[in-house]
Amino acid sequence: MKVKYFIILILFFGCTKKKTEVGSEKSISESGLYYFNLSKQEKYSDQQRINFLNRAFSLTSKLQNSKESRNLLSDIVFQYYDFELSDGFNSSSKVLLKNSLAVLDSTNLGKAYRSRATYYKNTNNLDSSFIYFSKAEKLYFKLDKQKEILANVYLNKGVVQCMASDFLGAELSLTRAYSIYKDSDNKNKLYGTLNQLGLVYNELKEYEKAVFYHEKALETVRKYNLQNEQHQEAVCYNNLGYLYIKQKKYKEAITNFEEALKDKQILKDDPDLYSLLIDNLAYSRLQSSNYKDLPKLFFDALAIRQKFNDPTVIVGSSIHISEYYQKIGNNLLSIKYSQDAIKVAKKSKIPGNVVLALRQAQVVDTKNASLYSRDYVRISDSLQIVERQSKDRFNRITLETDEIIQENDILEDRNRKLLLGFTITFILVGLLFVVRAQRARTRELLFKQAQQKANEEIFNLMMSQQSIIDESRNKEKKRLAQDLHDGVLGRMFGLRLNLDSLNSSTDPDAPQKRNELLNELKTIEQDIREISHDLNREKLVLINNFVSIVHNLLEEQKSLHQAEVTYNIDTSINWDKIGNAIKINMYRILQEGLQNINKYANAKNISVEISGNSENVFLKIQDDGIGFDVNKKSKGIGMQNMISRTNDCQGIIDITSKKDNGTSIVITIPIETKQLIEEQA
Repeated sequence: MKVKYFIILILFFGCTKKKTEVGSEKSISESGLYYFNLSKQEKYSDQQRINFLNRAFSLTSKLQNSKESRNLLSDIVFQYYDFELSDGFNSSSKVLLKNSLAVLDSTNLGKAYRSRATYYKNTNNLDSSFIYFSKAEKLYFKLDKQKEILANVYLNKGVVQCMASDFLGAELSLTRAYSIYKDSDNKNKLYGTLNQLGLVYNELKEYEKAVFYHEKALETVRKYNLQNEQHQEAVCYNNLGYLYIKQKKYKEAITNFEEALKDKQILKDDPDLYSLLIDNLAYSRLQSSNYKDLPKLFFDALAIRQKFNDPTVIVGSSIHISEYYQKIGNNLLSIKYSQDAIKVAKKSKIPGNVVLALRQAQVVDTKNASLYSRDYVRISDSLQIVERQSKDRFNRITLETDEIIQENDILEDRNRKLLLGFTITFILVGLLFVVRAQRARTRELLFKQAQQKANEEIFNLMMSQQSIIDESRNKEKKRLAQDLHDGVLGRMFGLRLNLDSLNSSTDPDAPQKRNELLNELKTIEQDIREISHDLNREKLVLINNFVSIVHNLLEEQKSLHQAEVTYNIDTSINWDKIGNAIKINMYRILQEGLQNINKYANAKNISVEISGNSENVFLKIQDDGIGFDVNKKSKGIGMQNMISRTNDCQGIIDITSKKDNGTSIVITIPIETKQLIEEQA
């Protein structure tokens, strides 16, 4: 809504001009250097000096493309800029750019880039200006001794970005300029950079930062006594006042504008600044209902602006006057000045001016509000589209410049380095992985060796237990033999003698005694049968130590856990043909299966069956517990051990389980194959 006073103390020529000498292709009186020197002499009139400069350019542009001619040409470009001759500045900078590119003269090429960028900025061709400032930036960035010129490029580039509403880009460029200028002796450029940063942060609505940089600019002016006919202090106060207007802190705004207007030379030296100050002061008073010197201040500002014929500020003044009359209730005058603003805005063909004027008109002219509103929405939407497109256009332009190719080369070099680093890292990681894998295999081998040793110890314990059982069985046989000899045989001998005596006896009671002896004989027969059964049962139970150990394990499961256990061990299996390694692994698998059921299954019934035929031995463990997901990738250590032991026996394990439907584990182990392996081992 408000027009800001952009201070652009950024004369792009920051270097000292050097006097050069051109080779004598023509006489000295006709050389470009001769006429160039004449153009610098103030004893001649402005028009004469311009004619000398034009003659110098005409002659120099026809010379061979030497270092001396390029140096002279760059001086001519600067002189055109000082004379504010846009056409000559444009033509001479084009020739300088062409000649410098032809031989890659970096010194004059940088000057040519800055010249072209400045020309396009002055003619409001912001895209082209941005391109050439970007080219200059890349060139001077590589030159360590040109830091202040680089800062000047950053500053100009930031101004161009600000003019194009690319405020984030402007913030970056200006911050880079500030980082260089703050340590330099060029305090005027430092002041200009701080002021511009304050304006950028104002647009970004980061008001605390905006206040900081504007106050910093004011402090710089006072500290280094920079005040001159440009009235830097008044500019700082104006910018601070405008910042407070945007925050609707009108009291603080009025204070700053009044402070600036204490400088009585502003009207004489810079009427444009004076009109801006009094217009802003009047607007702040209006918004705070302080009508002192109103509407005189508004009309004074409008009169000054009409002399300079700047449509943007004229539209601003007309809108403020319309707002004033609207506030005091004079609707006719309010409508009149809003319509004046529309006329000037449309004549200027600046969409932003038209939008501001239409917005005021639709507020005060209620009869035609719908017409104004329609135009306002249409133009406003168009401006928003343009604004959105312009935000990234400088980025798109940058990508389309030739320097991107050079940047790509740099990126390719970096990518090669990154690829090399990645390759080395990959190799190191691979080696680390191999080392860790080797260590893991070593640990696995040690574990298997330890397991094998443990199996051997288990087998020795089983054999030791077998020996104890055999000894116990022999003792039992000896006891039975004694019982038979001393008990049964003695009784049978007594019966035989009694029967012999009865054969020759005529006693009428002999038949009864014979029956009693026969009954006694039956009792002895029953005793012998029981002893026989006991011997047969001992043979079945203790026929093999493995069966006994399995029997003890299952009986222990019965006594220690609540689940009901039923088991069946096929007595037809010839355990002598089955290797000890298979027996140990089967025992361990059964033990692990029972432990898993006890820990996780919550089963009520457990069934164990060991059977076999001439080729295979089978172990089946079944429960009615909660089951588990057999497709789960990660299995417990116990289950992995069962699978590993089955594989060691060259067997097959089949695990079937469903949720809430129990688990069944069936293991099939070949007898002959395993036996052959053990014999070879």
